[in-house]
Amino acid sequence: MRYDYVVSLKRENARRTDLASFFLLLFSILAFIFVQIRSFQINYFLSIAAVILLAGIFINISESRKGKEMYFRNWLLAAGLFWIGMPFFQWMLLVFIFFALMEGQAKYPLEIGFNTDQIVLNTFIKKRISWSVLESVILKDGLLTLNFKNEKILQKEVLDDNESEAGEEEFNLYCQERIVVDSI
Repeated sequence: MRYDYVVSLKRENARRTDLASFFLLLFSILAFIFVQIRSFQINYFLSIAAVILLAGIFINISESRKGKEMYFRNWLLAAGLFWIGMPFFQWMLLVFIFFALMEGQAKYPLEIGFNTDQIVLNTFIKKRISWSVLESVILKDGLLTLNFKNEKILQKEVLDDNESEAGEEEFNLYCQERIVVDSI
């Protein structure tokens, strides 16, 4: 589908996603160590798994300090595969695969596409909004505001605020025209 305007919005949950991924890896490391302590014997597979995941955490933290974005996807997949070697809860593999796949979606910038027919939010399941349910759409000072007729408001911060003032005015005029046309 072709869009007349596409606005990228900031994702607020990237930090929470990183924190959840960190705790999942930490949980795995502690579970691998606990199994060995409880059985009073060294399991080389689980020991190596714990060391690899610990190294993954430190690599991500050091990359983060350099200003790069952290990605735990590969480490979560590795942790899931290591759970296969556990004497119990092998099904945790599915949990880790799910979280690894969802990390990309959670960190991907939310995009909203505007065309003459509708507005489409690029989420995991695309959400379509008809112009007829909107009272106003305004892009101003790096904030996009969708004001619905049912008194609901969606307001998000725009990812790149390097749009010129003329671009904002043009976009706002386009949206105002679409709302007027659909209300007739």
